Amino acid sequence: MESLKSSFLYSSPFINLPPKTRKLKKPLPPTILCCLKPDPWTLSSGNPKNLDKPKPKSKNQKNPLSDDNARRIIKAKAQYLSVLRRNQGSRAQTPKWIKRTPEQMVQYLEDDRNGHLYGRHVVAAVKRVRSTSALRDGEYDMREVMCSFVAKLTFREMCVVLKEQKSWRQVRDFFAWMKLQLSYRPSVIVYTIVLRAYGQAGKIKLGEDTFLEMLEAGCEPDEVACGTMLCSYARWGRHKAMLSFYSAVLERGIMPSAAVFNFMLSSLQKRALHGDVVYVWRTMLDKGVTPNHFTYTVVISSLVKGGMAEEALKTFNEMISAGFVPEESTYSLLINRSSKNGDVNKALNFYEDMKFLGIVPSNFTCASLLALYYRTADYSKACSLFTEMERYGVIADEVIYGLMIRIYGKLGLYEDAQKTFLEIERLGKLSDEKTYTTMAQVHLSFRNFEKALDVMEKMKSNNVSYTRFSYIVLLKCYIVKGDLASAEVAFEALSKTGIPDVLSCKDMLNLYIRLGLSERAKTFIAQIRKDRIEFDEELFMTAVKVYCKGGMVREVEQLIEELSASETFLSVPFVQIFFMAMNGQYDKWFEPLDPSGFVAVELILTLFLAIQNEKKMKEKLVFLLKTKNGESVANKMISKFSKEGDMLTAEYLYELMIVIGCEIEAAAKASMIILYGKQKNLKQARKVFADVEGSATNENVIYSSMIDAYIACGKEEEAYLFYKEQTMKGHKFGPVSISVLVKALTSYGKYCKEAAEVIHNSFNENLELDTVAYNTCIKAMLEAGKLRFAVSIYERMLSLNISPSIQTYNTMISVYGRGRNLDKAVEIFNTAQRTGVALDEKTYTNMICHYGKAGNVHEASALFSKMQEEGIKPGQMSYNIMMNVYAGSGLHHEAEQLLLSMRKDGCSPDSRTYLAIIRACTEKSRYSEAEEKITLMHKEGISLSCAHFNLLISAFAKAGLIGEADRIYRKIISTGLRPDVESKRIMLRGYLDFGYVEEGICFFVKECSTVGPDRFILSAAVCFYRSAGDELEADEILNSMKKLGVAFLNNLEVGSKIKIT
Repeated sequence: MESLKSSFLYSSPFINLPPKTRKLKKPLPPTILCCLKPDPWTLSSGNPKNLDKPKPKSKNQKNPLSDDNARRIIKAKAQYLSVLRRNQGSRAQTPKWIKRTPEQMVQYLEDDRNGHLYGRHVVAAVKRVRSTSALRDGEYDMREVMCSFVAKLTFREMCVVLKEQKSWRQVRDFFAWMKLQLSYRPSVIVYTIVLRAYGQAGKIKLGEDTFLEMLEAGCEPDEVACGTMLCSYARWGRHKAMLSFYSAVLERGIMPSAAVFNFMLSSLQKRALHGDVVYVWRTMLDKGVTPNHFTYTVVISSLVKGGMAEEALKTFNEMISAGFVPEESTYSLLINRSSKNGDVNKALNFYEDMKFLGIVPSNFTCASLLALYYRTADYSKACSLFTEMERYGVIADEVIYGLMIRIYGKLGLYEDAQKTFLEIERLGKLSDEKTYTTMAQVHLSFRNFEKALDVMEKMKSNNVSYTRFSYIVLLKCYIVKGDLASAEVAFEALSKTGIPDVLSCKDMLNLYIRLGLSERAKTFIAQIRKDRIEFDEELFMTAVKVYCKGGMVREVEQLIEELSASETFLSVPFVQIFFMAMNGQYDKWFEPLDPSGFVAVELILTLFLAIQNEKKMKEKLVFLLKTKNGESVANKMISKFSKEGDMLTAEYLYELMIVIGCEIEAAAKASMIILYGKQKNLKQARKVFADVEGSATNENVIYSSMIDAYIACGKEEEAYLFYKEQTMKGHKFGPVSISVLVKALTSYGKYCKEAAEVIHNSFNENLELDTVAYNTCIKAMLEAGKLRFAVSIYERMLSLNISPSIQTYNTMISVYGRGRNLDKAVEIFNTAQRTGVALDEKTYTNMICHYGKAGNVHEASALFSKMQEEGIKPGQMSYNIMMNVYAGSGLHHEAEQLLLSMRKDGCSPDSRTYLAIIRACTEKSRYSEAEEKITLMHKEGISLSCAHFNLLISAFAKAGLIGEADRIYRKIISTGLRPDVESKRIMLRGYLDFGYVEEGICFFVKECSTVGPDRFILSAAVCFYRSAGDELEADEILNSMKKLGVAFLNNLEVGSKIKIT
């Protein structure tokens, strides 16, 4: 801009006045000339040798204007041609080129394409100048290059040659040659051509010099020349110079066109100079320039990004009123800004307008709407938007996928969230740190910290940089996992990014408390106090809790003193009560307290209890316990300490309250009884109960706690006798106590009769049992083998209109299944479906199991498929049960296919899975395949057991392949296992059935010497010795069997099956 410091920028407009002209008479009305005559607006060539050429007929002399009135001639000629086109008819005045024949027109167009539009000598001049572009600057002289064209080109033709150049160097050099020609005269047109060439090449300094030269030559710049200069500044980002030049243009009364304004606005917006955009926009409106569609689009964008939402909305409405249809990007910006400002209705209205106009939303628009729906928890609309995106064909990007994961997590659609994350990874769009942390947070919300850590590790391996938020999420993962060492490393990394946030500090402190590391917790509190982290109420409560439990009075006082400077903090009820208590002010202790006040009282009592040996503190404790609030909180603290297992503190507080005459609530006494029971101190539990039993209280919770205490001490029979004694006295137990007692009586198969009696008594007394209690009773009778009684309990439950739960139906399927009543089991399953209860995997698996036991393989397979169709993903247990169903029928092919499906679903087969597959193979005599499965298990590190080998040994033994059976038996030993009793029985059975007497005796001597008194093994040995004629050894084994009380098996026979070699 330094080169433009001339009168153009700093003087008043239009200093050079046009030359004076004589006064003309009033012109006559214009007459339209014949088309055969030249039109009166032909542009002068400017060539001196054509000065004598007669001018067009005109009754009025032209007014001499600047630049030979060139621009007026161009506009007037355009109007003239327009009039010709409008006046078609019998006397139509049509230009010559329209009167050509079709053949002539074709030739004319061909000539144009061949470059004859301007004349051959003009085309030759253009080519001659362009040929110099292959030469370096200084290797040619334009005067020598153009010497043959001297005095052959008119001014207009030279302008054509200048305009047709593509390189700024050729423009510069040709313009210099052009100015040496006699036909040249300074003109704003030629300077505009040069300015445009320099502007396109970014030669701003040359453009400024040319503009100054134009001014010095006496050519007044018009809106085109000024617009060209403004566009050059805008194109190359010279915004400061552009705005200065723009101000000068306005001062001289020159108004750029709307296209120039658009160029300026667009350039300013690209550099985020939204304030300047608004300035140019407002001056544009003030000067009366009509904006177009592009202008509105750019300005609205800058207004939104500049934070002027109201003005943006006003401009948007003006755009609509002007008849322009906004672009998708305009709607997108307005939707995004409205959603961020919390104006939900306005954002949704914009989106509805888009749909009405048929505008397809972009990824950015969809992401803004999804974020809005997520913040407002309007998940139904979010799901609808997913459907609309599919209909519009909008391809989701990583941001949208990340929002989908977040929404799925909020809706509890854990598997859908995981599938979406895997889809992003498969499409190669996984690159943003926010996507990784979002998926990790979803995993954490479902307490799956291992997968959350896997996601964060994957993020690190993919070289995605950790941000501050990433470290916060990583810290949360380690805290949920309970990995203290890793959590401390993550917290240190977070500290390097700045002062840790309060939530991370709270989580870290709670981890120390959870792990029982009180000293580490105290050190951590000291560190965050040193770092001057601003405490909130919750962090303050947690820190005070640590100090109070440790009896750290001084630290509590120091912490309160540090935070007392904040009046806002002291206004919190918790802090107020705690602060007053620490300063000996107990006025508020006699007033009703809110929940935070109760916490404050509890912590104060905890602090006093921790330093109970100090006389002064004990006096304060006694004083507080005598208050109503203190007594109420103390009762709750007894229950709390009991649950935490803090025997000493709970017992001390309980006895102290008795001594000073405080009223102890039934819940506190019950918790003490339960605590003593857990400590196996039944004597103290009975003592507490005895103190209560004689009193007027008749709380069922006390009697229920005694049941719990007996059971905790392993005294189920005494619990039953206590129950019986108290019921005889008229005390009624609740459904929870009944459930606990019944479950305890049947836990180890003992006292089933007593459990049934408890249930009968409850029914006889018409005790109101809930669904859980009925479920416990039905299950207890199932485990006791009393299936009819279990059915009667279920029928009673239905008769009393107590709604069965999924556990009820599941247990009843097992009851009927064990009773071989498959039809009833199916009926229960169908009833569960009809009632609308959400069937779980366990219910389906239970029904499949009973189908398999009944031999209904087809029904079991169909139900397994239906379970998957219902969206229930089979687990390892379901796959194993289905595998057993196939194995029982020898369907090895189906079992193999199920194994493939199992692996595909990401479910790893275990030892039971392979046991079923081996069983299926042996059922169909596929011995080699069964052995391959055993080898595969060994390679994959799946634990082998003798049961796997026994299936194959038994199959070989039944087929008479004793040698193969013996080989597999030896293989058990080679894998590091010891053959069990069943292995030895199978081998002896094979030897016995096929008459391998000597081998049987040898096997018995070598392998069965360490086996205990097994009836089959000893009986088989007797048969072998008798068959070998060794009656003495046989009699000796028989005598030992008699001494051990083992009966001989008389149905054994050597060689009962055909011998197969």
